[in-house]
Amino acid sequence: MSVTDLFSLIQSSLVADQDVREEIRKVVQALEQMAREILTLLQTVHQTSGFKDIPNKCQKAREHFSTVKVHLAELKTKFPADQYYRFNEHWRFVLQRLVFLAAFVVYLESETLVTRDAVAEILGVEVLRDRGFHLDIEDYLSGLLTLANELSRLALNSVTAGDYSRPLRISSFINELDSGFRLLNLKNDSLRKRYDGLKYDVKKIEEVVYDLSIRGLGKCDEPAEGKVVEK
Repeated sequence: MSVTDLFSLIQSSLVADQDVREEIRKVVQALEQMAREILTLLQTVHQTSGFKDIPNKCQKAREHFSTVKVHLAELKTKFPADQYYRFNEHWRFVLQRLVFLAAFVVYLESETLVTRDAVAEILGVEVLRDRGFHLDIEDYLSGLLTLANELSRLALNSVTAGDYSRPLRISSFINELDSGFRLLNLKNDSLRKRYDGLKYDVKKIEEVVYDLSIRGLGKCDEPAEGKVVEK
């Protein structure tokens, strides 16, 4: 084979690879748009009036996740099943964002922690690697850390809305989540750095709870809520 023929084959391979990446990007863009729409919907719970309509917002978010499932099903067809890790940098960020959004919906519905299996079901993906397009443990954990940050904000806004018991339940939930993460021996640098931010979320929520306690507010009538177990 001549040098020209050799490089012609290489060029063909590069073009084919680029075509695959372009097809993946199109689907990922659609997923990113859906993630923005779900986030915009759920962000309204931080408003004073938003606490009164949480079930309806969660239901609408669930409907959006049906569209997310369709896009993820399409994404699976855009690359060979055995090349997941060759292309996953294209969708990893949006997948982590979708994990967070699914976890936020479940928390708002039941104040419990969504399991990895439950997230995979919501998204329509696999849990086990050998079954194809799956939800990595690290992506699941990254989504949970984003949830912790969101809940620290919700705790503060709950006080503004006059809901003084919610921060106590959030505090209990986040402390259990923090205890769970402490059991892990995290090696991933990116995940480790994000986990380091969890202590600041814990601190922010503790400050809210402390402020409520010294003002004699926030008596929790339902201490059983906030368990880190999915119903």
